[in-house]
Amino acid sequence: MPVVNMHDMLQHAHREGYAVGAFDLVSLDFLQGILAAAENCRAPVILSLAESHFEYFDFTTIMPAVEAAAKRASVPVAIHLDHGASFESAVQGIRLGCNGVMVDASTHPFEANVARTREVVDMAHNCGIPVEGELGYVAGVEGEDAERHPGEVRYTEVAEAKAYVEQSGVDFLAVSIGTVHGRMKGEPKLDFARLGEINQGLCIPLVIHGGTGLSDDQFRQLIENGVAKINYYTALADAAGQCIRDNAGKDSNCGYTGLVSGVAQAIQNETERCIKLWGGEGRADEVLASAAAQREIEHVIFYNTKGIDKDKVEELMRIGHDSLGKIPGVRRVFTGHALTQDARFKHCWVIKFSDESVVESYKNHPDHVAYADTHFRPVAGDRISIDFESAD
Repeated sequence: MPVVNMHDMLQHAHREGYAVGAFDLVSLDFLQGILAAAENCRAPVILSLAESHFEYFDFTTIMPAVEAAAKRASVPVAIHLDHGASFESAVQGIRLGCNGVMVDASTHPFEANVARTREVVDMAHNCGIPVEGELGYVAGVEGEDAERHPGEVRYTEVAEAKAYVEQSGVDFLAVSIGTVHGRMKGEPKLDFARLGEINQGLCIPLVIHGGTGLSDDQFRQLIENGVAKINYYTALADAAGQCIRDNAGKDSNCGYTGLVSGVAQAIQNETERCIKLWGGEGRADEVLASAAAQREIEHVIFYNTKGIDKDKVEELMRIGHDSLGKIPGVRRVFTGHALTQDARFKHCWVIKFSDESVVESYKNHPDHVAYADTHFRPVAGDRISIDFESAD
């Protein structure tokens, strides 16, 4: 099953009055547990990878497994870069397979937040990728995420939220109404009146960061007031940690596999509880019917060169590989030579785009224009170019 458009997924949730869980993963146990829960509940799900967690795993290494697992699922899945710290982070996330990105400029003044977010929005929309922004600040209190989100909670202002969405162009907005990253101290008090005003003023899917520790009734009120995406991690990490402690208590001499036995199941159980509480259970087929599949494109060029020798051909490919591979929305660049001497074309490019939208943005990108006009076209007049989409 293809990864589905995250914009369509969350629009469906917002329209139908439920929330999709964006469950942060830090290992393959998390990946397995989260997807097993979504399959059991027949629910849409977002696999979330937070840049603030990159010290736990190598983003480049884990993403092929995340993407393969998502495409193998029978339920609709989106892959999201959470708390991206920069424009470059968002470009890398898209290149590696994320089909939703969050740029977190919430610690900056309003004007800088808008400017940084707008830059990512323009780039990501050219790649067919929706963007989540954050206004206000959700701080950390207790637990693993507390030290990654220092400072005081700053609530989202209604008037600023309207201006922010209009000026930045974000598709979803993460709001601060009293939740915290990590564990809460005492009884959480959420400003539902503020959230209701934001929802009425914006009419776009809203996002809550810091879902751990809220009551069932608070979750229901969040969803009733426009929240369509709930970020969730600490309770999953706590369930995994408790499972490991239990295993160690039963057998103090057990090795790694003994310690982590049952961790994926513990994560699955907590994920299933959330999916059912937030209304996602049984929604998979509805989302599959209404959400577009993420359509990756292969841009293929067959060509012959004239007036340059073999070394210059290799240099032509190397320069192109380096410059074209950095263009936003380009996921992979392959350069090759024909195996047989009598082939109609001697060389090829195969460039993988994250979405059909990249066909146009790539063509007009200054790095592509410069390479094509300066290096490629003058020596590769005999060529054909075709864009392909998967037949799956």
